[in-house]
Amino acid sequence: MAWNDKNDSNGSGPWGSPPPGGDQNADVQEMLQRGQDKIRSLFFGGGGGNRGGGSGGGGMNRRATLFILLGLVIVWLASGFYRVLPDEQGVVLRFGKFVEQTAPGLHYHIPFPIEEVRRPKVTVVNRTDIGMRIGSADYSGSGPVRDVPEESLMLTGDENIVDVDFSVFWIIKNAENYLFNIQEPPGTVKAVAESTMREVVGRSRIQPILTEERQGTEEAVKKLMQEALDRYGAGIEVTQVKMQKVDPPAAVIDAFRDVQAARADQERIRNEAQAYQNKVVPEARGEAARIRNEALAYQEQTVAEAEGQAQRFLAIFREYREAPDVTRRRMFLETMERVLGDSEKIIIDNQVGQGGGIVPYLPLNELNRTRGTGQ
Repeated sequence: MAWNDKNDSNGSGPWGSPPPGGDQNADVQEMLQRGQDKIRSLFFGGGGGNRGGGSGGGGMNRRATLFILLGLVIVWLASGFYRVLPDEQGVVLRFGKFVEQTAPGLHYHIPFPIEEVRRPKVTVVNRTDIGMRIGSADYSGSGPVRDVPEESLMLTGDENIVDVDFSVFWIIKNAENYLFNIQEPPGTVKAVAESTMREVVGRSRIQPILTEERQGTEEAVKKLMQEALDRYGAGIEVTQVKMQKVDPPAAVIDAFRDVQAARADQERIRNEAQAYQNKVVPEARGEAARIRNEALAYQEQTVAEAEGQAQRFLAIFREYREAPDVTRRRMFLETMERVLGDSEKIIIDNQVGQGGGIVPYLPLNELNRTRGTGQ
């Protein structure tokens, strides 16, 4: 309606306010008074009878408010119950200060904002990659791999550059130290791992790192990392360090492989020569020992025979001095026996019958056999 509508018996405007030019200060005071009365009746049940029986309505509002407040208090107290899972460890903080650690199970603490609970997973194996980034979060390492040269390129002790990609696996062994002693645990583990690997590689030669000393390098890095994290009080245990890739830089890898092939050929030829030496030298030593033993045996035999001949000569000489004629005849007979013993011979005694009883024999068969042999 219009401001000057005649049907408005109170002379107020369309929103219950006086028309322009009325007593505005009195209206504002009335509105403030009404607000105070409503708040008083809501919490204390006050109010006069001239406001429509406010005493009974105020009592109802007070009881409803008490029930609501009581419910809120119960809900707040119930919010203090919390459960720690088997792979977690509870850490209770009171106004941000550590109070206690709780084991897996159901527990209670003073509700927020007085106390709060943090539950880090202490049995989950965390993985930190240095020198590479794996596209998948799977711990099996599947997924696209992106190389990070600023982390992986390292200088060895013999002034060579090697490209090392490795992963560090770690768990939380002390939740309190893990939460409060270091600001960013994953970043700290990564920084310590990279620094430790550079230290170990810087004390080693490139060839052992690429071949047989990979496992030794992993164990050395793991040990140094654990010592550093324990000094920091990080509450972290390093379970494994695994070198994923150890290669020369990509720009020189072809030339390096040629050098490796040449070294392998050199090692193979050296091994073959060593094997030939191990075969020939014992054989030569055995042959030399055999010849030496045969010479010693011949020497002993010759000396023994010479000594025997000398003893025999001396024995004959002694007998000759005792009986010269007998000795000479004996020596003559023994010599003739030795000379004629191996020859075919026929002895004819011409003094017996002037050769009687002996028939001349022409060996024709022997002549034929000799002739056939000559053919």
